[in-house]
Amino acid sequence: MADGPILVLAATGGQGRAVTDALLDRGARVRALVRDPGRGAARELAGRGVEVVAGSLNDADSLAAAMAGTAGVFAFTTPFEAGVEAEVEQGRAILSAAAERRVGHLVFSSVAGADQDSGVPHFESKARIEAELVGGDVPYTILGPTYFFDNALGGAERVRDGVLDLPLPPDRPLQQLARPDLGAFAAEVLLDPGSYAGQRIELAGDAPTPAQMAAALGAVLGREVRHEQVPPAAIGNPDMHAMWAFLNGPGYHVDIPALHAAHPQIHWTRFADWARDAWATAG
Repeated sequence: MADGPILVLAATGGQGRAVTDALLDRGARVRALVRDPGRGAARELAGRGVEVVAGSLNDADSLAAAMAGTAGVFAFTTPFEAGVEAEVEQGRAILSAAAERRVGHLVFSSVAGADQDSGVPHFESKARIEAELVGGDVPYTILGPTYFFDNALGGAERVRDGVLDLPLPPDRPLQQLARPDLGAFAAEVLLDPGSYAGQRIELAGDAPTPAQMAAALGAVLGREVRHEQVPPAAIGNPDMHAMWAFLNGPGYHVDIPALHAAHPQIHWTRFADWARDAWATAG
């Protein structure tokens, strides 16, 4: 691979942190784009030897400056601050800067199912960015993570009270992923880009049912946790409503055994193991 650091965008967010950790674990040089280098999370990265630069996913000039001299870029976009059109504009700013700087390889973290005409707004926005990436001249790999295990931490108080709220039937498998496994896979691609160029790879580590998830959480907490199936009408956010309709319908289609067999170097965390580690530290 080319000399130079690997740039991680949104490096203090969940995905960016996971990728940064994995790259540092493998001895790579890392440059991190953050909104505010003075914040604690950014200072912590600098203390670990990361080159921290200020910039925004919406600012093509700061993106281009950050991409100068890099060996590769990990890119991530989000609709959850300003909406899906703003997310598409983030993607365009990233792709424009990458083309200007002739980035050697760009890893774009999208979402599993974005290529399925899902009708989910934050899947469709990523599909639009994917299409522009594929149609451009920047060498790329697209990663499609499934549902992250740590989404369960959003309902931590309810889980501690003995209830796991999920808008799925108790016996419906939900393909999921640990963020560190995404980080490890992205690092693998960024450090050996030639083996992954032009590919779109969806990622899942496990596919537990809500009933199995509740049992695993109960085992960690030492008390019964029951799954409660949230009715669709109770999901007020239209984007989340569409996502759960998709997950109750066609859902993700990752061939988990084939993925794990093809990439045995990734740890591929199972939900029960994640729960044991995460909830031990989450209290």
